[in-house]
Amino acid sequence: MLDLLPLSPTDLFQGVFMATHRSGAVTFKGNPLTLVGEELAVGSAAPAFDLACYQDGGMQQITNADLQGKPAFISVVPSLDTPVCQVQTKTFNERLAALGDKVTALTVSLDLPFAMNRFCGAESITAMKCGSDYMDRSFGEGWGVLIDELKILARAVFVLDAEGVVRYAEVVPEVASEPNYDAALAALEGLVAA
Repeated sequence: MLDLLPLSPTDLFQGVFMATHRSGAVTFKGNPLTLVGEELAVGSAAPAFDLACYQDGGMQQITNADLQGKPAFISVVPSLDTPVCQVQTKTFNERLAALGDKVTALTVSLDLPFAMNRFCGAESITAMKCGSDYMDRSFGEGWGVLIDELKILARAVFVLDAEGVVRYAEVVPEVASEPNYDAALAALEGLVAA
């Protein structure tokens, strides 16, 4: 019966269960790396996600529904245990604080929720929630930022409008470099002013 299929069982499995792999999409210290998932284009609907967050003494979920109703800002980092990721998170937190409750802001990594909570508490990160994709890496794959070789997230920034449509997307080409803070925040501020 399988002989009647136009594809072999292996090809069928890979086509159905294997995500797109984009070789050389980013580098880490000059070494090319592969991103898993489609590149997220401006104008597309934000992919669904389900992140874990440790807050108020217990585990909680963060989903797309938590971001809708006002502009949203998503900062993606490889690990809050690294200096560049710490600078990125602190810089965005400081600059987003001026917007108050006009926006929803989120930092996403594969760090454990407990470690993210500890970092945010120690560094007074209050303008952004922290969401961990450690359970299944579905955010990384769905948003096209999972580094296949390292099994961590690439550095990226996304801005969504109140309906969950991507209005700004930056995947930083060199993972060890910082994002374009000004461009990302200008995109967000444009939505707040509209």
